[in-house]
Amino acid sequence: MSAPHSPGNPPPAETRIDAALAGALVRAQHPDLAHLTIEPAASGWDNAMFRLGDALALRLPRRAMAAALIRIEQHWLPRVAPELPLPVPTPVRIGTPGEGYPFVWSITPWLAGAPADRAPPEAGSGVALAAFLTALHTPAPADAPFNRFRGVPLVERAAGFEDRLAALAPRGFALAPAMRRLWDAAVAAPIDAPKVWTHGDLHGRNVLTQGGAIAAVIDWGDMSASDPAVDLAAAWMLLPDVRERVAAMEAYGGSETTWTRARGWALLMAVLVGVGDINADPRMAAMGAAILARLAEGP
Repeated sequence: MSAPHSPGNPPPAETRIDAALAGALVRAQHPDLAHLTIEPAASGWDNAMFRLGDALALRLPRRAMAAALIRIEQHWLPRVAPELPLPVPTPVRIGTPGEGYPFVWSITPWLAGAPADRAPPEAGSGVALAAFLTALHTPAPADAPFNRFRGVPLVERAAGFEDRLAALAPRGFALAPAMRRLWDAAVAAPIDAPKVWTHGDLHGRNVLTQGGAIAAVIDWGDMSASDPAVDLAAAWMLLPDVRERVAAMEAYGGSETTWTRARGWALLMAVLVGVGDINADPRMAAMGAAILARLAEGP
């Protein structure tokens, strides 16, 4: 079991991961790739990433929970990816435990671009986001994965939301009255859309941009059959320009009730990633603050 941690901070790694380990795994299991250079790329909540040569990436789970998520990517993303209009990191090789490393891992294409929280999408991105979500949000099979954090009605996240607000209060954060009304409306809004394939975690660190355009969508471990509103929250998590958010809503369609739930999911993410928490990852806290500002601005 992972040690308790602040919701704003990444959980600790359960195993040592460095370039030496990554190289040993590649040499042992994919020796035809052993000549390629390995460079650290990023380390997030769930996975450590390494660039493998110019065209590939290694994705190694940091903890057992993340290993379960990477199995979802390995099994399901190849089935969904062909229908999507943007590049995604579909695994091209599968790794198994070895060299003292306990988890399954993946080799994926290297997808170029900068994280959207650092290089936000610009003009035209609202329509592009809507096109991507329209292509993704198709009926999922009966055995599609269930996500206990994203695949539930928003009301089932309400207790955790209130607990988080209570934890933030001593640090000076309080929910504005308009945001409280938004949250209450979202929790009360009925789910009026069927479950579909969703990405589940479309914040700015999981979307890449190039030249102001959305270039790729990464980190698919939370994909599941869920309420589409979970992903539609990306309008506020990704798009700084209110005109682009309006364009995304118009291009995607959907009911006002669905968009009400989407605002609630965006607000939940803003609070949980650590806004107002002095101990949070600064990037995550900045994303939380940006989401709140966009929700306040509208639509």
